[in-house]
Formats: sequence, C-alpha cells, structure tokens
Amino acid sequence: MIDRNTNGSLDLAQLRTFLSVYRAGSLTAAARLVGLSQPTVTTQLKALEKSLGRPLFERLPRGVAPTAAADELAARLAGPMDALEAIAGGGTREEPAPAPPVLLGGPAEMLAVLALPALAPLAGRGVRLRVTSGLADGLLDGLRSGRFDLVVSAVRPRGRSLLAEPLMDEEFVLVAAPSWADRLGQVPPDGGGPALLAGVPLLSYAEDLPILRRYWRHVFGARLAADPAIVVPDLRAVLSAAVAGAGATVLPHYLCAAELDAGTLVRLLDPDDPPINTAYLAQRVGAQIHPHVRLVRDVLLARGSTW
Repeated sequence: MIDRNTNGSLDLAQLRTFLSVYRAGSLTAAARLVGLSQPTVTTQLKALEKSLGRPLFERLPRGVAPTAAADELAARLAGPMDALEAIAGGGTREEPAPAPPVLLGGPAEMLAVLALPALAPLAGRGVRLRVTSGLADGLLDGLRSGRFDLVVSAVRPRGRSLLAEPLMDEEFVLVAAPSWADRLGQVPPDGGGPALLAGVPLLSYAEDLPILRRYWRHVFGARLAADPAIVVPDLRAVLSAAVAGAGATVLPHYLCAAELDAGTLVRLLDPDDPPINTAYLAQRVGAQIHPHVRLVRDVLLARGSTW
C-alpha cells in the first residue's frame, strides 16, 4: 500500500528515486541516473520507507537487494512512471528518436554459435544489439545494475530482483580427433575409463578443468586429478585444438556438432546419462521492457527450445 503525503498527493520525486535504485541495484548508480547526490537519494529512500512503514531494500556490501515490498511497489510503478517520464521529457520531434539498442550479455561461445545467428534477421527490422560476453556472475551483476537488458546465464540467478526462464539444455560430450579414438578404442563408462584416458593430453578453458571434472564425476563417478596440456579461455579455441589432434576435451554438443557430423571429431564415449547443464535467459524484475527487448527475448526463447 502506498501512503500519501498530508495533502493527499503522492511524492513523485521519492517514487522516481526508488524506481531508479530498484533498477540500478545500487544507490550510487541510481544517483547518477536521477542527477542527485547519493546522500539525497538515501534521504529520499528513508523518507519513503518511513511513509510506507516497511523497508524497501537490504543494504549489501555491494549495492542493495529489494525486499518483497519493493518488488510489489516496483511492479505497480514501472509502467505509469515510465509513461510519465516519457511525457515530461517529450517534445515535438520531426522524426522519432531511434529505438535504444538491446544490451545482451552471455557466454561468448553460445552467443556466437547460437544466439547471434538466431537474432541476425532482427537487424533488418530496426533492432540494434550491443553484445557483451563474459562469465555468469559478472554478467548477472551487470544485469542487476542496469548495464544489460537480457543475460544468457549458465547458472540460475539467485534473488528476487531477476526473472530467469529456462532457455536450453546443453549436453556435454567427451571428444577427440579420430587418431586418438583409434588409439584408445571404446572408452568404458565405468572405473576403467579414467585409467584408459590417463595418458591422453587434456584440453580446457580453465586451469582447474571445471567441465572435465564435472564429466568425470558424473559419468565415471571418479575425481579427475590431472594437469591440462592446453588451457585457453575460449571453448572455440579448445575445439580447434581438439580437431588438430592435441588431445581430448569435454565440450557442449552444440559447439562441436558440425565437427562430429564431419568426422573431424569423435565421441570417445556415449553414456546413457550424459552431463547436462541448463542455460537461462534473465531480465530484471520491474524493469520497463522496450518492444525490441521483448522481441529479442521472444526469439531467443522460441529458438532455445530447438537448440
């Protein structure tokens, strides 16, 4: 319930500041958005919380987290407040302003191989994209702070400030060049698998072999203790090294499907229950959804079911 001032009117300045903090995820970022000092933003928030009789944000070491009351208030305010801002900031234009670009973040490989080909036709419909690749935690922090409109995340976002919808399931496969497959033969899906692979150079995107360790644990029920032969922080480069015969690796199936079909890579094992990871498409709760953002979201979700 939104309280009113003693004269019966709503304090629009406090509500505008609240919505900026909610969307930005921090007082500092919101202060820049509304053109106020951080102490003024803090004062307005405290006044609004006092008026409502309930806290709106939990102060964190980095930024703020909205409470359930803030989620409810933002959902009610977002549409009307954005419409009011559009009227207040409007004017007579001979030509409409171009639609803002859609700010999309995600894993580099998934964006390059799946997302961008699916979204390419939207450029002909006037949709502009600004794409940033990175790791899930950093991208989700950027989404909370308003640096992105949408984020493809390999992990499910936590907290109530983000809405996440399942986008696709990526299956992981153990692969190597045909020369290694001929040398090894059939890899057994049991305790003999790790022993057979012990002498094969391992290729990874990180020193601690995160994808390979997960595969070993899930398929073989064993802990992988090995030093990678090649480490490069791009799965497409790992794929190239595997095709060139450098060793074995574990990759998402979508990334190496063409090489498997062409025979330049071979599955070393085809388990009944391969490791699968769900990717999510995330957006901020309560944020204004521009039609182009909605269009990008709808295309990704529709195509994600076929990936």
